[in-house]
Amino acid sequence: MAEKKITIRVSEETLERLQLRAEVEDTTVTAILTEAAERDPRLELAAAHFRALMTSGLVEEFAKAFPDEEPDTAHTGAKAA
Repeated sequence: MAEKKITIRVSEETLERLQLRAEVEDTTVTAILTEAAERDPRLELAAAHFRALMTSGLVEEFAKAFPDEEPDTAHTGAKAA
């Protein structure tokens, strides 16, 4: 999977603590933040909800009811009506 770059804003104090921890652990701030995000159970919950939505048929119903507002399904694998 290709990696994507994001920008986040943190306080100077938080950045300093992240940099210190990265130095002590011989890693990067990116690795620390990625690990923290991946441990967050809300990510898997969101993914599960998204998968359920995509297999529920609701996307197709929405597309039929609102053809001018059809969701972009190019990246989901779902087929729009």
